[in-house]
Amino acid sequence: MTLIQTTTTILICWVIFIIAWERISPYRKRLPFFRDGFWVDLVWYTIIQSYFLKIIIFDYIINPVQHHFDWSGFQFFKSWSITEQVLFFVVTHDLYIYLFHRMQHASKLLWRTHEAHHSGKEIDFLAGSRSHALEIIINQTIEFAPIVILGADPAVIPIKAMLDAMFGMFIHANVNVKLGKFKYFLNSPELHLWHHANYREVFHRNFSTKFSVWDYLFGTIYDPGHKPGDYNENWGLYYDYPKDYFLQHAFSVKRFDEKKLLKYKWFKTYYELRPSLITAFKKLFRRKKGATIVNMHPQEDLPPALSASANDETIINYN
Repeated sequence: MTLIQTTTTILICWVIFIIAWERISPYRKRLPFFRDGFWVDLVWYTIIQSYFLKIIIFDYIINPVQHHFDWSGFQFFKSWSITEQVLFFVVTHDLYIYLFHRMQHASKLLWRTHEAHHSGKEIDFLAGSRSHALEIIINQTIEFAPIVILGADPAVIPIKAMLDAMFGMFIHANVNVKLGKFKYFLNSPELHLWHHANYREVFHRNFSTKFSVWDYLFGTIYDPGHKPGDYNENWGLYYDYPKDYFLQHAFSVKRFDEKKLLKYKWFKTYYELRPSLITAFKKLFRRKKGATIVNMHPQEDLPPALSASANDETIINYN
């Protein structure tokens, strides 16, 4: 089995494990598996965007830089083991991500490349994949270019990419887990899910990805010892944000009101295309299944709908 096959197998097993963990011990108990934005995150961000950005980053940025300049004098890692190289790049890149992440929250311009990541109201293992294309190009170029240019072992790339994916899924996972004293070193949903909550006090807190020690070291930790509110208003952005992949990227360049644009026939056709396809797919699936879904609970037995006051002081405006 090749290294790529090994890392892929580990990732698949990790996904299965995280999904089971979310079902067994959820952080938010009412969060559905096929939550709002699930297919956009899976199809557009995880599969399509990842595929094309990998080509752009390696074939059109890193490789030309590597071949255009003479880097033969920068072979620092020849005497290092693969384990030492992986640890070096994991730690140094994680520190960079912490600093850049902090800059994104402090800069109105950089926030435009990061707000998509905070737009989800229902956070799970897949939510971490929702990142603006430009943000990925910047971060992954800075992540992998030194590995290639400085002459690290080629095995470092797939190993580090696997660790990135595993940690990304873990810290966003809808799992109720406490790391005890390890939380002072390793990041977890216990800390990072607060970062995705819509509260003023956490907008400039909990920036770490893998190692929470950066937040403790630089004084940006927020750990109140309890969970955020369970209403959708307590999560994500305080302002309306597009649900479509392309509109999310357009919104980062030019603000617009989707409802006002619906007066244009071309936009309305595009805007309604994805929901129509999903509805058609669901109808087709139900027809093939050939089963009748029966509501086993009388209407009067259903719990009252949850609601949040529009004047709730915990719902904040931070943009």
